[in-house]
This record gives sequence, structure tokens and C-alpha cells, in this order.
Amino acid sequence: MDPPEKAQKRRNAAEPPAALDGGYAWFILVSCFFVFGLTFGVIKSFGVFYVEIQQYFETTAAGTSWITSITVATIHIAAPVASALSARFSHRSVVIMGGLICSAAVVFGAFARNLTELYITVGFLNGFGYALTWTPAVTMLGMYFEKKRPVVNALASAGECILTFSLTPLFQLLIDSFSWRGALLILGGLQLNLCVCGMLLRPLRTLRDGTHINMGKEEQENLPIEDLDETKLSFQIESEMNILELSAQETVKDCVEDPDETSSLTKTSTSSQKRTKLRTTIQYYVDYTLITNGRFMVYSMFGVFAALGFFAPSLFLVPYARSKGIKEYQAAALMSISAVLDLFGRVFFGWVANLRLVETVQQLTATVILLGTVLLLCPLASTFSELVAFSAAHGLVYGATVAIHITVLPEVVGVERLGSALGFFMLIRSSGGLLGPPIAGKL
Repeated sequence: MDPPEKAQKRRNAAEPPAALDGGYAWFILVSCFFVFGLTFGVIKSFGVFYVEIQQYFETTAAGTSWITSITVATIHIAAPVASALSARFSHRSVVIMGGLICSAAVVFGAFARNLTELYITVGFLNGFGYALTWTPAVTMLGMYFEKKRPVVNALASAGECILTFSLTPLFQLLIDSFSWRGALLILGGLQLNLCVCGMLLRPLRTLRDGTHINMGKEEQENLPIEDLDETKLSFQIESEMNILELSAQETVKDCVEDPDETSSLTKTSTSSQKRTKLRTTIQYYVDYTLITNGRFMVYSMFGVFAALGFFAPSLFLVPYARSKGIKEYQAAALMSISAVLDLFGRVFFGWVANLRLVETVQQLTATVILLGTVLLLCPLASTFSELVAFSAAHGLVYGATVAIHITVLPEVVGVERLGSALGFFMLIRSSGGLLGPPIAGKL
């Protein structure tokens, strides 16, 4: 009878390697499409609630904007937690838990008696649930696709546009029919679909057990890229521990004539082994060495300034149009127009990025400059036709930017570190997401 290690190795070798850029990967894309829509699509559509909540609680636009601001900031801050939980358990279970939290938070928010309770429920708890759903889903998408990654990221993020286009008039209709509280209750039920998205996230086969490292060359060639990367990490951890153990044994052997020195060195080596094991375990779940990566930190600073202006236009477009005398459904239609052009910009410029005509970073730089220029022209729009033109231009350039800004991340740090990199990237740019909407509300 074969020992357990050999039997497990044979079972792993018999399992088919996870397919990249095809097969079940398309179901991961579908899941990520709806995750984008039910998280950031809902955030962008939430502006139609602002006027009703502001009037109900007799507060200011800046006070109401803190709801979404807290949501966005919590998504960013909790992203490393979502990455660590995904590594510890699974992406599927974390996304399902996040969907349950989102649904419960919005339902509780429907019974809020003041703005503070809305900050806690629809703001913080809902944002935490979004972090647990969005971060693992995007990480899985990056693992399943390699050659088609730019266009696939664009298609997944298109879910944000399509659901924004659909949800904005739907929310307005629900508010008119059932009040903003009834609309939040229905939204809570809608967000249970995030759990269905989580069920589609079938995990890639990985090798976390060190006993699987000593496999033959032919077996290694049959493994997908992610398995080889994780095998290398496990081998590195085990090698460090073996070196420490051998070093400790040799030191004790050399000093066996002096019992006091032997006892002291044994305690020192044991303490060193524990520290090394703790360090490698933490690094396995959260790769904190990324903060020493200069390219990653520079890109994260870009994320901070981008987050300052990413969400504010979508949140305040409807209230701004209402302040200019535009009717309710016309103001809501501006968001739908922006969402249509946003969708086109994501798909088209994602396809352009996939052609590799220029470096993705250069394309991103050009779209960010255009986005800033369009936003500077916003105060000049006062009539409905002018606001339509602004919404269309902003949607197009915004879509072009969002389609590729996450795609750049694997190129900066490598796909094997994408989970931790995405978590830290979101954490660092959280300050921009937190401060952007209130600053815009004050202005």
C-alpha cells in the first residue's frame, strides 16, 4: 500500500490543470461582470437617493455624500483583509459571505433613524461586504486569464456600466413608488445575487502542502502557472526552515562539550525558527514586502489622486442637474447616457490595450489627462443639452481609464502577487476615495 504522500501526489498529478484564457474561465468572467455591477454600479447609481435622503433628514449635500464616501473608503481599507481571508479560506466562501453582509447592511439601512445609522449600515457595513466580494473576484479573474487579460478586465468592468444604466432609472422609479426606504429594502434583496456570483468562483488547484514539492519534471510541466508559483513559495518556506534546522544542529554538535553554550544556542535557534515561520506565514497571506517595491508604490500614489475624482462626478451629476432646474427623470437619464458611453469606452479601449500597440501605462496616462480636461469643463454646462454632452464625454473617457487601470497592476508586480497587490493598492488609495465625495460636496 502506498504511503499517503505518494497517493496524494498521484491524485494531484491526475487532476487536469486549470485552463487559462478559456474553458471555465468564461464563467469567472460572468461572475466578475455581475460583481462589478452590484458593487460599483450600485455606488454610481446611489446619487438618485441623495436628494430624498437630504430632504428627509434636512441635511446638506456634503453630509449625505459621506454615506458613499464611507462605503468607498471601507472597500479600499478592507481590501487587504479580503485578500488574506481568500488565501486562508477560499475566494468562493469570502465572496458569498460578502454578499450576505451587503444584503443585511442595506436592509438594516432602510430602517435608519438618522444619518449616523446610514453611515454605519449603508456606509461601513455595506462597504465591508463590497470589499469581500470585489477583491477576490477580480483576483480570480486575473488568475484565470493571461493573454486576454486587458480585454477581459474591460468586459468585466462593463458590468458596472450596464447595471448603472439599468439601476439609475429603476431606483428613481422605486423611490417614487415605495419611498427611499422601500427602495433600499428591494436593493438589499437584489444584492443577494452576489452570493450566486461567489458560487461560480471555482478555485484553481493549488499546492499548499510542502509534501507535494518534490515532484518530477513532467508533473511540473503539467501544472498551471499559479500552481508552480505557489509551489515555489512553499519550497522557499520549507527551504528556509530546513536551513535553520541544519544550522542549529551543526551549532549544537560543535558546542556539545560546553553544555551551557549548547542550551543557550538551542533556545536562540528555536526562537529564530519561530520568527522565520511566522514571517513566512504572514507573507504567504499578505505580501507586505510590496511596500518596498518602488514601482508599486508610485502606481499606488496614482491611485490616491485618481480616487479623489473617480466617484464624485457620478455621485453629484444628478443633484447638480436638479440644481440647474433639470427635471427628475431627465437628470437620471444623464447617468444612463454616461453609463452607455462608459460601456463603449471600456470595451473599445480594453480591446485596444489587448492589441499591445502601445504600452498599457502610456495609454493609461493619455486617458487620465483627457479625463481631467473633461472634468474641468463641467462648470460650463448648465442646460440639459450641455449636460448631455458632458455626461457622454465623461463616460467615454472614464470608461477608457477604468478599463485598464487594474490591468496595469499585474504588469507592475506579477500575477503571482496580484492578490496582495490589489489589497494594498486599494488600501493606499482609500484616502482619496474617502475625501473625494465630501470635498466635491463642499465645492
